[in-house]
Amino acid sequence: MQTLSDFFAHSGAELALSTLGRRVAPMRQDTFAAFEQEREPWPLPWNGHAQVACALRWPATYQDPAIWFLSLPLDEQGMLVPAARDEFLDRLLQTLGTQPADPSQNGLAQGKLEPTNLMQDNPLAFEPELHQRALLHARLSRHFGQPSSSHSDMARRYLIGDDALNWQMLGLQGLADQVVDSDPAVIEALTLRLNALPREVILPLCYLMEHGDTPAELLPTLWHALATTREAQDIETFCALLRALLGSDAPRVGEWLDRILDDDLMAADCLAAIAARGWQHLEHETRLMRFLERLASCRNANFRRVVRDLALIPRLRLPILMMLRQAPAHSPVGRLVREWNA
Repeated sequence: MQTLSDFFAHSGAELALSTLGRRVAPMRQDTFAAFEQEREPWPLPWNGHAQVACALRWPATYQDPAIWFLSLPLDEQGMLVPAARDEFLDRLLQTLGTQPADPSQNGLAQGKLEPTNLMQDNPLAFEPELHQRALLHARLSRHFGQPSSSHSDMARRYLIGDDALNWQMLGLQGLADQVVDSDPAVIEALTLRLNALPREVILPLCYLMEHGDTPAELLPTLWHALATTREAQDIETFCALLRALLGSDAPRVGEWLDRILDDDLMAADCLAAIAARGWQHLEHETRLMRFLERLASCRNANFRRVVRDLALIPRLRLPILMMLRQAPAHSPVGRLVREWNA
């Protein structure tokens, strides 16, 4: 047994894999296997790591799935650095070897393996950010046929416009359930009253939608809300709305991004939001160069860190390297590249 994919295949568990970090999204098992076999780079790198949630459910042993949050180190080309994975796999197999066998179970599901114990003092384990965790749990509940959280109905009633409720009564998990459910009634209500919602609701909604769950019907509403927060100079809300907008792959979002890149309000947080959640819209020759120029011109932005992370994304790596090499020496990008190589 050489890889985690081998373990999953022999575990007897139902498996659901999800990427974390750059985007909370389902991952195909064959994609993960190709990554582990060092045949393909990680598709969505985040701070030099492949962050993945492995949800395993042993039907005869555990009612709820066990979830392992793993952060696997990547090399400079986005490929797996296997040593840490191998160490974790060895530890996993050693732990299995100490479990008492149960003849009623098959394969690696024998005995009562406590998956949470494997994460204790594990250098690969990490705690996802709260919004990502809530979104993941909402998606996994639907994948495994489990009911929504107890907060879901109240969140739905509030978003539709129940005047008997106030935002302090809401739970983050309930909002995540509604984002994943994509209820047409909720989407219609948000298109009409998003700007009327308190900031304390708009922010978490945006942080949940930014992972690809922004309904197409809501995009114009978000775009107009950006203009309102732009006038109010509310950078935090502006960035949150921007992230939710960029979470959509719709072509018109790329066109709006062209206009946003011309905005003098482009603070470091906004540029970081574009890199984190709108990387797919940077797969465009002129837009990518304009983004790099804005990033290099922003005094508070960490140009080197952002560019390194973006260059790990397989479809952006070659274009970014070429633009860095060809940047005129007198340009903001060219000056930073010279300092970088000095």
